[in-house]
Amino acid sequence: METEAKIFSSRGSRGLAKRIAESYGVPLGNVILTEFSDGEFQPSFEETVRGGRVFLICSTHQPNDNIMELLLMIDAAKRASAKHITAVMPYFGYARQDRKDKSRVPIGSKLMAQLLTAAGATRVMTMDLHADQIQGFFEIPVDHLFSSAIFIPHIKNLNLSNLTIASPDMGGSKRAHNYAKMTNAEVVICYKQRKAANEIEKMMVIGDVKGRHVILVDDMIDTAGTLTTAADMLKDQGAASVRAYCTHGVLSGKAIERIESSALETLVITDTIPRDYSSSKIEVLSVADLFAEVMHNVHHHQSISKHFII
Repeated sequence: METEAKIFSSRGSRGLAKRIAESYGVPLGNVILTEFSDGEFQPSFEETVRGGRVFLICSTHQPNDNIMELLLMIDAAKRASAKHITAVMPYFGYARQDRKDKSRVPIGSKLMAQLLTAAGATRVMTMDLHADQIQGFFEIPVDHLFSSAIFIPHIKNLNLSNLTIASPDMGGSKRAHNYAKMTNAEVVICYKQRKAANEIEKMMVIGDVKGRHVILVDDMIDTAGTLTTAADMLKDQGAASVRAYCTHGVLSGKAIERIESSALETLVITDTIPRDYSSSKIEVLSVADLFAEVMHNVHHHQSISKHFII
């Protein structure tokens, strides 16, 4: 009889990991981390993993320490003779570096894929990659889940008439179109030009939003510059209300301040990244049940295709 899988967590994702383990129906595994005075650290599994499947939950926000901790956990599991090692990365750091957009720069997400595979991961599970093609950087199976499974029911429960789905940039037009199709809404696209990373030169909207309830959808919100600029512009163009749904709440720099002073009524994010949100406009939905169900199905060799919707 096949033994049940074991779930372990990095330090930075322990809250989400506990919720996933509870939803899965197993206790969170015991892993301790020894940290040396110079910042070096060493994870240690305090229970056997020999011959079994382990799920290692680690979002790689603030990516450098977290990715290193995950790599060391993978290596430890491999050397402890785990048979299947799944890196569960609700937020995949370095996903924005999916191509060379100018000379002499790395493709960071490809490097992350190589590191995870070299460390010994046999499978990767993640959510809403910044670029879908990152799945092709791996030579191991990648389960790419979508927050639409959580966001779409939430949007429908708002019961908004005259609904329009908006993408804050051209790159998210496919996502906006699919959300609109699932909610019977119209679509508009915001077109932006940047001076530099996290700095917008100008923005315009393609489509009519006058009198419409607009929902912006995106895979992440970092400094909130693009999203709040888009929200303010849509409101100026006559939108009845503007809301936003973003999977990964990076929320760095002046993000909270920008959200609070923007035209956004609400910002809905998930708990893929742990944060303390001191904003009345932010609502957090959990991905724990979704990840737990997919992890359960993977371990018990059941289909997970119904979860790949967007």
